[in-house]
Amino acid sequence: MALRLAFMGTPDFAVPTLLALLGEGHSIVAVYSQPPARAGRGKTLKKSPVHLVAEQHGIPVFTPKSMRDPAEQDALKALKLDAAVVVAYGQILPKTILNSPKYGCVNVHASLLPRWRGAAPIHRAVMAGDSESGVCIMAMDEGLDTGDVIARHAVSIKEDETTLSLHDTLATLGADTINEALAGLIDGSITPEPQNEVGVTYAKKIDKAEAKINWALSATDIDRMVRGLFPFPGAWFEHDGERIKLLAGRVVEASGDAGTALNDTLLIGCGERAYQIERAQRAGKGAMDREDLLRGWALAKGSSL
Repeated sequence: MALRLAFMGTPDFAVPTLLALLGEGHSIVAVYSQPPARAGRGKTLKKSPVHLVAEQHGIPVFTPKSMRDPAEQDALKALKLDAAVVVAYGQILPKTILNSPKYGCVNVHASLLPRWRGAAPIHRAVMAGDSESGVCIMAMDEGLDTGDVIARHAVSIKEDETTLSLHDTLATLGADTINEALAGLIDGSITPEPQNEVGVTYAKKIDKAEAKINWALSATDIDRMVRGLFPFPGAWFEHDGERIKLLAGRVVEASGDAGTALNDTLLIGCGERAYQIERAQRAGKGAMDREDLLRGWALAKGSSL
């Protein structure tokens, strides 16, 4: 059945779900996205990925600073929606908005709830060494990702998984799941299930300060950190006053003082085992593989990071 919908989303992660809804023939009468933000060296205003895709499809786009504004709430109510689909919108929705559509607001969340409620579930799953992640379609309530689950699909997290690769997998999975979940919710064939209150964890927003590598950690923890913070904000360390961003590496069965180069080819001692740097980015330069790094940057055996 074709539904009258609003779509609320901002980043690349939300785009596949928007396109899936359009492909199913739903009538998306409005798209809500975060206001254009200044970006780049010129600090020019840049529309969000969802904003741009909506414009390409001729959908009206609204970018209110806050959905708590009574005027915005009245405007959304006037749309007479069957439902609103929310994917990484970036605002907390008040009860008035949640209750405005006939069937409420439905959220695509990138974790297996109740694990990793909150802002950065993909980063946190990789950094924690989780063996699986997934997508939950949730009937939203006023809590932080506490709503009843309409549908869930799990995927394994690979040993070399990064936040980027898992992001792309889950974005596609959310898009593949949303239409079936909506249909089941509306025709009554799916009964939303309350979340288990056992195993609740929170995925707090990534703070750039936590991206600095502590070499006293195990090589396994450092590897998870590098993969979990790729591509943004990127794990980093300093050497001779220069900040180096670590992009990829691997755990090696070796030992030595934490934060010390164990050879001349970027093998670094950790609190447990060692970490082989395979790809990194020096300040003001592009990303380079280890061989290219070594041509212009000597990190001699015994150097301390």
